[in-house]
Formats: sequence, structure tokens, C-alpha cells
Amino acid sequence: MITRIRDVRRAKGLTLEQVGALCMPPTTAQTIGRLETGTRTVSVNWLNRIAAALGVSSADLIDLPGQEILPVAALIGPDGARAPTRPLTLTPPMTAAGMVGLMVTGSIGDYRSGDAIWCRRIAPKDFGTALNRDLLLPCPAGRFLFGRLTGREEGGLLMLPLGTSARQQVITDPPWAAVAVQLIRTL
Repeated sequence: MITRIRDVRRAKGLTLEQVGALCMPPTTAQTIGRLETGTRTVSVNWLNRIAAALGVSSADLIDLPGQEILPVAALIGPDGARAPTRPLTLTPPMTAAGMVGLMVTGSIGDYRSGDAIWCRRIAPKDFGTALNRDLLLPCPAGRFLFGRLTGREEGGLLMLPLGTSARQQVITDPPWAAVAVQLIRTL
């Protein structure tokens, strides 16, 4: 199996030691290096551990047939554009189980008309991990609320809808939420 562990690690600016320390349970830099280079076989267990450490899905770490890779032509920062010092690639976004999408039909908050927002569904036990993040919440009668999770209180989530002069709302016991994880914007 051909992996992209090294590409993703480098794109996130992490060293072998840092990835090893982020794995659960922690492992050595040498082990991560061997898994990156293919001198050690990457099992599904290792792939899942490294994906969790890097904050990506397991599918983001493997080359799939027909999946495109986009070469990075330049790096852009406060000092302008410059060529990368080593070959870099971007992997197009991939969906994972439990993801849902939003289409923005009119500009609101930080989002523009035409944007696509990719969201990862989470269970009620994980709502605390989404504090100060944009969430999609199901509401009664087939409605939804999309806004910033500002806090929690007994049985409810404090949500600040997007837009000017929006008032905080309390959504009681939603069965799930979806955290915005990726913005796709056409320029």
C-alpha cells in the first residue's frame, strides 16, 4: 500500500518525533519513519493511529486509484509568493462516513454565496469538543440551525446564528451536530 503519511505530516509542519508523541499510545520517531518509507508494513491499526495523531481521516493517508494529486507551485505568505524548497502536493478533499454538506446560497457571516461547507457529524457526548466552532444542528419540524457554538447548559447548546443582530438561541437535546471542518470556495 502506498501511503501519504510523509506528505500529510510535512504539510502539517510536524516532525517524526511529534507525530510519534501524538499517537495513542505514543510510539517512536523511528517507527513513524519506517511506516512512511514502507520499510515497515502499514496495518489498518497503524493507519488509524497515525490519522488520529495528524487529525485527518485514514483515507487521507493512502493513495487511492483515480485520486488526483495537485502539485504545489508556490507558497504564499506575508513576504509574497515563493517556490517551495522541496516538492509538495495537495490532496483534494475526500468525504468520510458521517459527513454532511452545506451549500451557501447567500452571503452570511464569513461565508459567501457559492461556498460549500463540509461538516463532520458528532454525537451528543462530543459536543464539548466543538466549542467556538460553527455547527449545523437539527431542529424540530425538519429545520436546521447553523451558527457558532458559544456554550453549553443543562440539556442545551447555546448557539449564535450567523449574521448581524442575531440573538443567541438555546437548542435543547439535539440528537447530533455537524462541525464545519472544510470550506470549499470558488474564486
